[in-house]
Amino acid sequence: MHDQHTPERARATRRQFLLGGAVAGVGAAAAIGIDSALRGASSAQAAAAAPALPTLHGAETVPFFGPHQAGITTEPQAHAAFVGLDLHTDADRAALRRMMRILSDDAARLTQGTPALADSEPELAGPPARLTVTFGFGPAFVARAGGTAPTWLAPLPGFSIDRLQPEFSDGDLLIQIAADDPLTVAHATRMLLKDTRSFAEVRWMQRGFRRAHGSEKPGTTMRNLFGQVDGTVNPAPDTADFDRVVWNTAGWNAGGTSAVVRRIHMNLDTWDHLDRGGREQSVGRTLANGAPLTGELEHDEPDFTATTAIGFPVIPEFSHMRRARSDNPDERVFRRSYNYDEQPGVGEVSNSGLVFVSFQADVDRQFTPMQRRLDELDLLNQWTTPIGSAVFAIPPGCAEGGYIGETLLG
Repeated sequence: MHDQHTPERARATRRQFLLGGAVAGVGAAAAIGIDSALRGASSAQAAAAAPALPTLHGAETVPFFGPHQAGITTEPQAHAAFVGLDLHTDADRAALRRMMRILSDDAARLTQGTPALADSEPELAGPPARLTVTFGFGPAFVARAGGTAPTWLAPLPGFSIDRLQPEFSDGDLLIQIAADDPLTVAHATRMLLKDTRSFAEVRWMQRGFRRAHGSEKPGTTMRNLFGQVDGTVNPAPDTADFDRVVWNTAGWNAGGTSAVVRRIHMNLDTWDHLDRGGREQSVGRTLANGAPLTGELEHDEPDFTATTAIGFPVIPEFSHMRRARSDNPDERVFRRSYNYDEQPGVGEVSNSGLVFVSFQADVDRQFTPMQRRLDELDLLNQWTTPIGSAVFAIPPGCAEGGYIGETLLG
């Protein structure tokens, strides 16, 4: 029998269904919202618990263009290569101009993480890792360019402690390549040497290292492989004192400087025989923090008049620090050296040392007198031997569109 209430009941059923569906939808939405909130909370907790991502430094760059070349006042990078080249006999002034234009252009690119113009491995151009490229000219380069060489641009005088080897000495062109990544240094070195193939050939190459970038606070004085703090008395860049010590002010090298590159072999095998007290006496500083033996902190001023209870100088007259220090304020340099460590010979444990690099306005007036004192009497001479030596003029920087050496080559 037909039920007269069927349409109303049907409508009620539909209303109940729709209402129930709506309620169910709200419930489902609420459930989804709660689930999402829980998942979000879990994700946030997981993110908070996850270790922080390491800070990457590879993208950092140093400007190539400027009044001075980079790689001098730049905070020293962790890795460096120093390349000395001899010019081909047919490389005249015009050829030198072409070479320096090419080198400057590619160096400007590479230091900013951009591939060299004919880069065969462009993927290796980045990250630049604070790459700097610095060029220097030897006596023959300046002569070929038709310029007048500063009086100090010549090989250093002979010293009794020298045992110089030609494979680490002299040269017509210096290229200093430095960065915080050794792969960056290797690639830049190869690209720049490819640029020089038509003009020069490699005479020597020296590679060096310091602490890895980020392992010490910026400005920390380096340690050499004797464990000594090395370079404490450096003048501070961007000060009037630094400008006076380092920069030339006249002629084609105004805004430039000079570089002395000395390879110092350090006999670590015999250094091992010396106790800690003897090591500190030979240097004149503590090994712990580089403080003078009369002080407590690295940068304390040494007291060379202080004596022990039995009347001996606290800082020995023969110590390296005492011999390197002069009462003449002109006899100062800016050090920017690197350690080296290579395969030892038969029966040896080490073949290590220092690629000593100093910048100064005048080699004869500033570096040579200091080296003469060290040659005459320095206890460290028992464990160190200079086996390489070269002097270069470091020309000023250049503006964008220019090139390094344009003040000499025109």
